[in-house]
Amino acid sequence: MSNDLDTDALRRKWDERHRAASAPRPPAAVLAENLHLLPARGRALDLACGLGANALLLARQGLDVCAWDLSPVAIDQLRRAADAQGLTIDAQVRNIEAHPPEPEDFDVIVVAHFLSRELMRAIAAALRPGGLLFYQTFTQEAVTKTGPSSHQFRFERNELLWVFSDLWVCVYREEAKLGDITQGQRDEAMLIAQQPYPAR
Repeated sequence: MSNDLDTDALRRKWDERHRAASAPRPPAAVLAENLHLLPARGRALDLACGLGANALLLARQGLDVCAWDLSPVAIDQLRRAADAQGLTIDAQVRNIEAHPPEPEDFDVIVVAHFLSRELMRAIAAALRPGGLLFYQTFTQEAVTKTGPSSHQFRFERNELLWVFSDLWVCVYREEAKLGDITQGQRDEAMLIAQQPYPAR
């Protein structure tokens, strides 16, 4: 019963935030800066999609896109945006922690500004052989106060690398406080990794 109450409270919190948002965030840099790595076709998932900037970008690249979020407000706004842009997106209200993706169901998975350590294995397993994970979220070693206040929702140094250590790393960036902190990609880690093909 308490889990249901926690989920309802979390849903209300995100409904309020999405209702108050004047516009969706831009697509995650890990995706927007690396579109050339996407397959020409395939099935993609924007996990914990919020207002769906990543889902819309994936759909514009010609992929078959699913987008899941706990917030009905976010999903409704994403559906409206997709319709306005003439894009087809299977946008669903979904409790991802209770209903994670099925194994080997997606060619591309994008996760931005969401962290549930209990879901890491399920996310990796949901990639088909050769499938790509684009992941970007906040780190504990940060330059600004942007992002969640709790370390529970921030990766430790290089944690994003080792939680997906069974995947092939294609791109990784985590600058922390190195060098000139007024430049570069700070406060967040980003990873692109591929599900290995079966051994022959």
